[in-house]
Amino acid sequence: MTRPVVGIIGNQYLINDQYPAHAGGTMNSEAISGVSGCMPILVPADPRFVSVDELLNICDGFLLTGGRPNVHPEHYGEVATDAHGEFDRARDAITLPLVRACVESGQPFFGICRGFQEVNVAMGGSLYPEIRDLPGRDNHRMPPDGTLEEKFALRHVVTFSEGGVFHELMGSQKVMTNTLHGQGIKRAGTRVEVDGHAPDGTPEAIYIKDAPGFTLSVQWHPEWDAANDPVSRPLFEAFGSAVRAWAEERRPQRVLRSA
Repeated sequence: MTRPVVGIIGNQYLINDQYPAHAGGTMNSEAISGVSGCMPILVPADPRFVSVDELLNICDGFLLTGGRPNVHPEHYGEVATDAHGEFDRARDAITLPLVRACVESGQPFFGICRGFQEVNVAMGGSLYPEIRDLPGRDNHRMPPDGTLEEKFALRHVVTFSEGGVFHELMGSQKVMTNTLHGQGIKRAGTRVEVDGHAPDGTPEAIYIKDAPGFTLSVQWHPEWDAANDPVSRPLFEAFGSAVRAWAEERRPQRVLRSA
């Protein structure tokens, strides 16, 4: 039986500072295939190559991955500064309308790190350019040195709202997570429910209130060791269940369209 399809939203990079490429991270594909039980496909998030309508038709769900480029601040009414870092304007052009379309239709998506921030911006929210520069906030960035294990090591607690969506999913109100991000939510978007925080108050877990489908997003990187990590696995399993449910609902329509 064909597995449901998850579009993994990729980022644009220059390899050796000159060769353009799209990348999505092997760990994301491993988590979607091995834990969610879906077929991962890498999406070149660029309106020159794909449209939102095409993606909605081809994919059953979407993984909004992390990545070095940030959402351009013009999308939340601010001017770009050096503190905002690098951008991927082509990805913005795909993901922001894609999120809004999925929220309305119920098509599942799961946001990670930049993807978490994209969801907030798509719903009208804003971002801080650099969390560590704010009074009383911690440095949430990836350690500059060390092995992958050291960079993705668990570094702080996330506390969920009592009785909230994440609390129920995890079976615990407090979990340990890694942290590898510079930016973070400044103003939550319309219908964006902040359901978990780091000890310094940084939002870490969100969902869209009253959305008909799966809209969970997290600021940390659950794709690391997703098959074994007790926090990551429930997230990818729940996402996979939502994607399969969506695929089963729409499969007869797909057959009719292709006949």
